[in-house]
Amino acid sequence: MTLPQALSFAVIGLLLVLFVWNRWRYDVVALIGLLAAVAVGIVPADRAFSGFSNPLLPLIASALVVSAAVAKSGAVERLLRVMAPLLRSSNRAVFVLTGAVGVLSAVMKNVGALAIFLPVAIQAAERNRRSPSELLMPLAFGSLLGGMMTLIGTSPNLIISSMRQQLLGRPYAMFDFLPVGAGLFAAGLLFLAFGWRLIPRDRRGARPPEAAFRIEDVLAEARLPPDSPFVGRTVAALEDVAEGDITVAAIIRENYRRYVPSGHWALFAEDVLVLEGDPPAIDSLVARAQLELVGSKGVDEAALRSAEVVPVEAVISAGSLLIGASPIELRLRERYGVSLLAISRRGRRLVTRLRRAKFQMGDVVVLQGSAAAMPDTLAALRCLPLAERRLRLGRPRNAVVPLVALASAVVLAAGGLVPPAIAFTGAALVPVVFGVLTVREAYDGIEWPILVLLGALIPVGEAVHSTGGSQLVAQWLFPLASHLPALAVVAALILVTMLVTPLMHHAAAVIVMAPIAASLAARLGLHPDAFLMAVAVGAGSDFLTPIGHQCNTLVMGPGGYRFGDYWRLGLPLSLLVVLCGAPLILLVWPVN
Repeated sequence: MTLPQALSFAVIGLLLVLFVWNRWRYDVVALIGLLAAVAVGIVPADRAFSGFSNPLLPLIASALVVSAAVAKSGAVERLLRVMAPLLRSSNRAVFVLTGAVGVLSAVMKNVGALAIFLPVAIQAAERNRRSPSELLMPLAFGSLLGGMMTLIGTSPNLIISSMRQQLLGRPYAMFDFLPVGAGLFAAGLLFLAFGWRLIPRDRRGARPPEAAFRIEDVLAEARLPPDSPFVGRTVAALEDVAEGDITVAAIIRENYRRYVPSGHWALFAEDVLVLEGDPPAIDSLVARAQLELVGSKGVDEAALRSAEVVPVEAVISAGSLLIGASPIELRLRERYGVSLLAISRRGRRLVTRLRRAKFQMGDVVVLQGSAAAMPDTLAALRCLPLAERRLRLGRPRNAVVPLVALASAVVLAAGGLVPPAIAFTGAALVPVVFGVLTVREAYDGIEWPILVLLGALIPVGEAVHSTGGSQLVAQWLFPLASHLPALAVVAALILVTMLVTPLMHHAAAVIVMAPIAASLAARLGLHPDAFLMAVAVGAGSDFLTPIGHQCNTLVMGPGGYRFGDYWRLGLPLSLLVVLCGAPLILLVWPVN
């Protein structure tokens, strides 16, 4: 082993430790790895940011913009109204919804497709008096399976295509993934239609997650009498007395008109304050501020609903500005006009001080605010509405323009008329030009951390290959692989990539594993396409944990799942992918 090879392995080891530690977000970890590679000399300083000029980045960014335009157009929701009668039984609902999200994931990013179907699945479960947990995990897994079918469906396919261009001089085309991906999707769909019963019974029999937010349990009405010392003072001053344990969720005044107050609002005599907090904290504040409780301790949810103010359950999606911040840091009421009433994480309501709780992706939150502004507020916060199906992410848009743009990009890219990056950049521009998306919405639709991750890790992956590190690993594996049939080697690559992916981001797993797979194929004297496809399938099949892929994380809170629930359904599905994927790959991509 040469010194550059040892240094490249050390950088990969550092990345792996930091990914597993999960102290910093994956894009920050990628930048740390890039700077470490430059510092030890395996990435030249003048090549440090070469990854950001890779055509892969604008292709991913533009595909995300097109996905956002399709999601906001309302076209899919119109189709779902036709599908509603098919969702009455659990088996049929799992089959129809998982099939639909898989097909949609083939032509747009799988996270975006799941975001569209997530509220639909929850509403279908409620109408049929079922737990959403029966539908949400199969839905997430279906979006991952569907994303394998095309170049743009999932990041691993895009990255493996870029790696193929570096190694063989030509990338994969739009539908090169379809024969293998469609076969795996069909097999997975049939399994999930019945396999959902493997989800633990206590999760399937539990109440829907939003039922944990019985607002009458956490709110109380209190009148502000004229002799209270807080008459004329601000909402923030009253909340400070409770040291963050109480939030003034609303103020009722002017003949029962309800308002969501900002912290600087002045309190007037005879105001009725809707207080959010635990009963002991409410009792303490009532005594110290000389308030008068109205009726019994607690108010009905219906009493909070009005034409102006509504409470809404929503799940925090990928890229939300809430992630990693607290309500007090974000100043939700002042900046967005909403009050935070509750947070649920992994199906359990947080009992810590809400003002200082750090949001995470997949958290289910109850927000209260103006009914008219709530759709745009949820869109700005990247939260997906759950309980109120009428609240969409933004306003209904022109459904034709984004669909035509998407179809045109797919046809142009699949026909080889223009490079995919050019086709989808044009498709992303069309909704903006025609006013379907604003420029701000287009930029908000891009998951910038993923682009930073890829731009930073591409030079690191190239360094592992250029230093001979991937060839060295292939040399170590050669004695074993040379005695195995190609089918077993391909299956092993799928399995190893599956196991590596939860430890790091799936994009990072592809960047590390693809050069090793190609080098191993070269040493065995076999064509590398089957080996590269095995890496793409393995990285796109993260069914074992809630943290390896955003789709799995997104359903954890609404489904009330625990960490260990995923392998119960994910393990047999993973084995199915290995058993079906290896022969399918060799059938479509012969090694000789």
